[in-house]
Amino acid sequence: MSEDAATPPPPRAPTRAEAFSFWWKLGWISFGGPAGQIAIMHRELVDVRRWISERRFLHALNYCMLLPGPEATQLAVYLGWLMHRTWGGVVAGVLFVLPSLVVLIALSWIYLRFGSVAAIAGALGGVKPMVVAIVLHAAWRIGRRTLRHPSLWAIAVAAFVALQVVGVPFPAIVLGAALVGIALARVVPQAFTASNTHASRDGAHVPAVIDDDTPTPTHARYSHKRLVAIVAVFLAIWAVAFAAALALGETYAAMAWLFTKAALVTFGGAYAVLPYIVQQAVEQQGWLTAAQMIDGLALGETTPGPLIMVVAFVGFVGAWAQAALGAGSVAVAGIAGACVATFFTFLPSFLFILAGGPLVEATHGDARVTAPLTGITAAVVGVVASLAVFFGAHVFWPQGFAAARPLDGLDAWAVAIFAAGTIALFAFRAGVIPLVLAGALAGLVRVAL
Repeated sequence: MSEDAATPPPPRAPTRAEAFSFWWKLGWISFGGPAGQIAIMHRELVDVRRWISERRFLHALNYCMLLPGPEATQLAVYLGWLMHRTWGGVVAGVLFVLPSLVVLIALSWIYLRFGSVAAIAGALGGVKPMVVAIVLHAAWRIGRRTLRHPSLWAIAVAAFVALQVVGVPFPAIVLGAALVGIALARVVPQAFTASNTHASRDGAHVPAVIDDDTPTPTHARYSHKRLVAIVAVFLAIWAVAFAAALALGETYAAMAWLFTKAALVTFGGAYAVLPYIVQQAVEQQGWLTAAQMIDGLALGETTPGPLIMVVAFVGFVGAWAQAALGAGSVAVAGIAGACVATFFTFLPSFLFILAGGPLVEATHGDARVTAPLTGITAAVVGVVASLAVFFGAHVFWPQGFAAARPLDGLDAWAVAIFAAGTIALFAFRAGVIPLVLAGALAGLVRVAL
């Protein structure tokens, strides 16, 4: 057989309608957190549709891993932008997020309207211990990949102590870790050398629409004027949206400001920024309780889309509880709160890709960039471990933890569910969705008994 006969022809470039249809479908089936979402994108875009080659896909993913924010969403924006310019990136990102926003608004309303129903409360009670196991497993997974040197372990431990014991604000931990990374890179540079953990596909090269040797499109090349123009446009969009939130009331303005700040420090994904949201939304603003925050994370684990979409739950519950639009419009207030939280959380991700993608490419592999990011990623391990402790304390001791009498008030059933979930994750590599469903079923059984 000839080489031409063995090699399939290049596929046809997708139209905008075909690409947008794919992003809409992806938004409804993107379960499993960022790893699962990226795996689905890889299978569909690289293996099945061949819209982009393996190398170009991984190159785009590496960009997104360097940026704050949800990497799966940013990857969707990047690939949509690469194929169909700015409008393609915007539509890809919106369609990737929109289904989860709709689902979470519906679930948030059901939660607040019927949350006292025994079946719903029981199901959530079974999911909560599973969520603690999932967060703990996330800390282990990130740490195994990241903590390659004792200095990085030291940063992780310091971040855990700073957040859990001292109560240092999350942005200060991020900044401190970046500065420590810069300083330590001069002493132990081998610990802060970026490494590419992705492997290429085996076998013969299969042509793609955007192939390895396809020239970078004009719109994806770095231009100082274009960078300035897009940043200016996004600042204008942010200012107009913030003014609109302020016009709705102080609660919405506070949410807009909080989630803007959160979006700028989300190195390490949703689990890394959740402690900051807990600090602000639960402990300072009082928009929701710690138990409600855990319930929101449990709901977020069961829906498609980025896990950071839990901010929609926070916005909905906070605006509902504050009666931000009046006592007679709590449902409308909740929907507005969910939309405000989502908009301001994801807006910076679009900016980072549309304006900064070419700039990140130009600095990829530069030690001046990788050192602070490595320090931040190490701190993220400690931050996520702190989140597991925070959730565990509220789940295992629902009436409060007393250090003098640690066994008083301990919910042994919740501990047993957590232990089963931890074994399933570490020993059997169980998926998130089966664990959450198993926890909900266990909770229903507990209520029935």
